[in-house]
Amino acid sequence: MGPVIGYVPGVFDLFHIGHLNMLRQARERCDTLIAGVVSDEVCETTKGIIPTVPLVERLEIVEAIGIVDAVYAERTTDKVDSWREVGFTHLFKGDDWKGTEKGDNLEKKMASVGVEVVYFPYTLQTSSTALRKAIAREGAQVS
Repeated sequence: MGPVIGYVPGVFDLFHIGHLNMLRQARERCDTLIAGVVSDEVCETTKGIIPTVPLVERLEIVEAIGIVDAVYAERTTDKVDSWREVGFTHLFKGDDWKGTEKGDNLEKKMASVGVEVVYFPYTLQTSSTALRKAIAREGAQVS
């Protein structure tokens, strides 16, 4: 068995404790850790939002925290395409994906190329969505 090459895909917008928890947990489980930072275009396509922080800054932030060995700008919605470019053996996701249609589909696609999907507990109290909502409420109160 060779080295464990971990991959954590994410938008990493409004970097918060949930992102940090995911990266820390993944770091413990692999020899090499790569963060797949989702491009603005892919985020808009898949989530219908444009990140607050531009891709180049999100790449720099994730790289600078010193947990990952490399960052990769994920410019595709297909994780198999990312796997072809990066060559990871394990893909780490929040457990909010586990048992869902999108999680099951991801597991099947990754299994077809020999990649194991590993789930970590999702940080419920903090998310980029919750932060965006709080910022929007603040902006509405100021107006």
